[in-house]
Amino acid sequence: MQRRRLGGSGLVVSDICMGTMTFGSQCDEKTSHEICDHAWDEGIDFFDAAEIYPVPPQEESFGVTEEIFGRWLKTKPRQAVIVATKVTGPGHGWFTPPVRHGKTALDRRQIVTACEDSLRRLGTDYIDLYQIHWPDHGLPYEEVLGVLTELRDQGKVRVIGCSNETSWGLMKSLWAADAYNVDRYQTVQNNFSLINRRCESELAQVCRREGVSLLPYSPLGGGVLTGKYENGPPPGARFSAYLTDGNERQKKMASRFVNDRTVETTRRLAQIADSIGVSVTALAVAWSRQHDFVASTIIGATSIDQLVESLAAKDLILDSETMDRIDQVDAEIPTPMTEDGLRRL
Repeated sequence: MQRRRLGGSGLVVSDICMGTMTFGSQCDEKTSHEICDHAWDEGIDFFDAAEIYPVPPQEESFGVTEEIFGRWLKTKPRQAVIVATKVTGPGHGWFTPPVRHGKTALDRRQIVTACEDSLRRLGTDYIDLYQIHWPDHGLPYEEVLGVLTELRDQGKVRVIGCSNETSWGLMKSLWAADAYNVDRYQTVQNNFSLINRRCESELAQVCRREGVSLLPYSPLGGGVLTGKYENGPPPGARFSAYLTDGNERQKKMASRFVNDRTVETTRRLAQIADSIGVSVTALAVAWSRQHDFVASTIIGATSIDQLVESLAAKDLILDSETMDRIDQVDAEIPTPMTEDGLRRL
């Protein structure tokens, strides 16, 4: 397992990160702990959670993932595990904020309360990487960063990052950090995969020039790149749940991931993967790892078998011919997760 630095921080992590958003929904606690154990045995020391997990977000399951992961964390030396989690923020329509937090934005009360609650659920006295799950562009960036800096000064947080952020939003936050002498975001966690390559344009330039690391989530396109949606949404899959029981925003998101263009892209990529003797899952994770602005690619699993398939990419390097063939698929079906094929971020 290779290791890379998170931005300009002192944190060095495995270049594959174990995502936990299925813990407590698609995975019971026993399976969740088995997945963590296997990831650990394979060299993964970086684990990503969020206060709103598991998904789909529900009031009654809010925080359950952190509790499940926290009980596993007690079985390992704390200083050997890099723990990341997130404060939710406004959510932008993906969910209704829990009543106990109040329908607030990323103000001081919500950030401090969320951090204290996450520390309690995780059973630790510090979080290695604390991230803003969704930005709130209606608040001054220096106020949000100021609160996060205070948490770092108190020893509760080591490094801060953001997620689901635009290129403008990331650049604006970095400007505010420099102007007001508060902590910078060292990472940005955004959706990035072979069916959503938008990060390769403006966001990649921000990351490279400003020393920020991308932490791609959904490198398998929410499971689409495994091929399991080829014959329609399968039972038990996340987007199947979104399509049947989700709110309008979740249904719209699911249709972006699961459509004729993403399914056809997956079919063509599967042919490339087969020609080099790997699964399309391994191909997708390896492709993500080979970007210079990526520090660690976040994978998810609902079973050990799924995890093993993703981890087949941990030592896989795609040659230039394979990368060119992948680019040709993208040229013929550009950014299939957008209706017009334009890359915006």
